[in-house]
Amino acid sequence: MQGWQDILSHQSKWSLDNASEYRLSSEDAAILYRDADFHALQKAAFQRRQKMNPGNKVTYMIDRNINYTNICTINCQFCSFYRPPGHDETYTQSFEEISLRISELEEVGGVRILMQGGVNPELPFDWYCKLLSNIKKKHPSILLDCFSPIEIDGISQVCGMSTFEVLKGLQEAGLDGLPGGGAEMLVDEVRMNVSPKKHGHREWMRIMQEAQSLGLTTSATNVFGFGESIEQRIEHLQFVRDSQDQSISQWNNGFTSFIAWPVQLENNSYGKRDAGRNKFLLGAGSIEYLRHVAVSRLFLDNFQHIQASWPTMGMEVAQMALFGGADDIGSTMMEENVVSASGTSKLAASEEELKWAIKRAGMIPASRDSRYRTLNVDETTERELPCPPPVLT
Repeated sequence: MQGWQDILSHQSKWSLDNASEYRLSSEDAAILYRDADFHALQKAAFQRRQKMNPGNKVTYMIDRNINYTNICTINCQFCSFYRPPGHDETYTQSFEEISLRISELEEVGGVRILMQGGVNPELPFDWYCKLLSNIKKKHPSILLDCFSPIEIDGISQVCGMSTFEVLKGLQEAGLDGLPGGGAEMLVDEVRMNVSPKKHGHREWMRIMQEAQSLGLTTSATNVFGFGESIEQRIEHLQFVRDSQDQSISQWNNGFTSFIAWPVQLENNSYGKRDAGRNKFLLGAGSIEYLRHVAVSRLFLDNFQHIQASWPTMGMEVAQMALFGGADDIGSTMMEENVVSASGTSKLAASEEELKWAIKRAGMIPASRDSRYRTLNVDETTERELPCPPPVLT
């Protein structure tokens, strides 16, 4: 068995032209994750990022999260946001409320909304179609990335349609993309422990590939820290990488990016359930998160973009991730209710705050849309920066 030094030395020869020859195995990825010197691993991931995204640009997006309903029947134990049907704290936003939020996004130059809620059995299919068409009519320049695979699955069951029919109908109404929510760990042994009512990993990916076959924009996500093993984390990456190969081969339309973050456990039943004996096996600290990002960059050789997660790890750790494989610092979000309900305290960032973080890391901010098309590049240097912008919370 090779040592981590030999594995990184071999990986240093990787290029876009010989990617298949130097593809990292799951066994070698586990060795790097567990044993590699942290700084050597960061350096290798940064070099790979430079080969896949030459130059010094770091992208970001001006967008808003809209959680249109908190009614859900899936009952994920790590989710503190949802409320079951009939609960007195449930809500479903009106079209007018959602449109107002989008207008506020347009005022600050936003380009995309990421709209997710829960599996709400009270909403007919026509409601979703009317919502999207209403938004497209009033806000034609805003990209609509809405409804995670678990929501698409829920809509199909409530409405008696196939998931492909649901996606096709939503696309015709104005849907541009499908968020990567609901993946968590694409390892059924872990999924059944934390979300026993949620569909399995193959169903999640099937719906994503249906979306890709239609030309919709998709992203892959990974929430980790449920007490799973390193091998199970690599199993998630392997499944995502294999699926990406298939999607690119069949439709030339794979995931745009990969985003990972540790589960937040402060305010949910999963964290409370395992607060005793398993307390120190759950979640992940900064170094473990950065190792995860670095290994992901080396292993996912068919993903051009890796995103840093400032909402869960903080802006300083997100900056460090830019030196360990990430080429994107995420988005402004404007509001966030799902992850924040489980414990994180920072809910939004301004464009200036993201640009400041990128420039302070010695890199060049470039705004983008959800398809990773560059919109604007800010070439001013760190020395030309004004005082730090106000920090949004």
